[in-house]
Amino acid sequence: MIDLRTLREDPDRLRASQRARGEDDAVVDTLLDLDERRRAALTSFESLRAEQKSMGKSVSKASGEEKQALLQRAKDLAAQVKSAEAEAEKLGAELQELLGTIPNIVSTEAPHGGEDDYVVLETVGEPREFDFEPRDHLELGELLGAIDMERGAKVSGSRFFFLRGVGARLQLGLLNMAMQQAIEAGFVPMITPVLVKPETMAGTGFHVAHDKEIYRLPEDDLYLVGTSEVSLAGYHGDEILDGSELPLRYAGWSSCFRREAGSYGKDTRGIIRVHQFDKVEMFSYCRPEEADAEHQRLLAWEKEMMAKIEVPYRIIDTAAGDLGMSAARKFDCEAWIPTQGRYRELTSTSNCTEFQARRLGSRFRDKDGKPQFLATLNGTLATTRWIVAILETHQQADGSVVVPKALRPYVGLDVLEPVK
Repeated sequence: MIDLRTLREDPDRLRASQRARGEDDAVVDTLLDLDERRRAALTSFESLRAEQKSMGKSVSKASGEEKQALLQRAKDLAAQVKSAEAEAEKLGAELQELLGTIPNIVSTEAPHGGEDDYVVLETVGEPREFDFEPRDHLELGELLGAIDMERGAKVSGSRFFFLRGVGARLQLGLLNMAMQQAIEAGFVPMITPVLVKPETMAGTGFHVAHDKEIYRLPEDDLYLVGTSEVSLAGYHGDEILDGSELPLRYAGWSSCFRREAGSYGKDTRGIIRVHQFDKVEMFSYCRPEEADAEHQRLLAWEKEMMAKIEVPYRIIDTAAGDLGMSAARKFDCEAWIPTQGRYRELTSTSNCTEFQARRLGSRFRDKDGKPQFLATLNGTLATTRWIVAILETHQQADGSVVVPKALRPYVGLDVLEPVK
């Protein structure tokens, strides 16, 4: 969440961030007012409590009418102390609740605007020109016996699917290649829980009560994650790490679940926008002053993976109005999808600064031994959606698909052939 000290010292920074996100900046004045009233109530409480303690000594020394008067004053003070403490706690709870709804402060380097106001930072490769009519990924997946949407819908409903045969091998190969790259880069491999407590989900930056994307298990008070970022963000919650060990980098492999609420009618064909998929996610804990450099490192590792699957792609700097609650800045790698004639997101990496760490209580000791909040960052290394770009980009006229060279050892095939 937002640092109260930053809010007091530079409220215009949060105002500017709120406007950049398309949010109401009047909330800043509400926060400042609550904070001022809470601090005044705390001062009153502490002053009254100090007087109450002093009164206790006076009562023990007094006698007669003086003692009776002091006892009455002590009784009045006790009521005032209790009232002042209750007021401070009430205002503190209101302040924390409101702070919990405020998104992270946007980086000044993030582009202004909404979903369509991204800035293209780099374009790598040229879209392939076909001398035949290319098939889309679902048609190819069916020819290869790799994707079965019909039985997925029969078993689980719309936007569920089976990956079978070479489809399953392709996904396992992708994720294993991503995990191997992460291990070689020094990441600790992790198989993470897909069910988390509400405080973990909320701490990562999701509105558990209002987010329509989240699957809930109300009887257990647990939530299905949409990314292993959630589990990894909670991994060091309420801990103080040794600053000399930073950065700590984890690579989480998990299934991910999203309701895709509000996306009805969009990408209903195939496996671009589905309710369940698998992903390898990088997650980094580092010092706040090193977060920007760490963000660039995560992006470089994503580019390394994109090169391995040999698809044309571009990198975009996401505009402030399209950032998620936790992100101060986000870069997306978007691959060219031939049958759609457009770029589609395959990976993203976000710098969440100290936002998640404040909500989850994740800190480190600096060189003076003082606890400081960590910065957290995340980035995708591979996910089920990558299959779309691989099949469409590397297809042949007969419906076969050439496996990218780097991926072949992990899939065990050079070419995926149509089933007979």
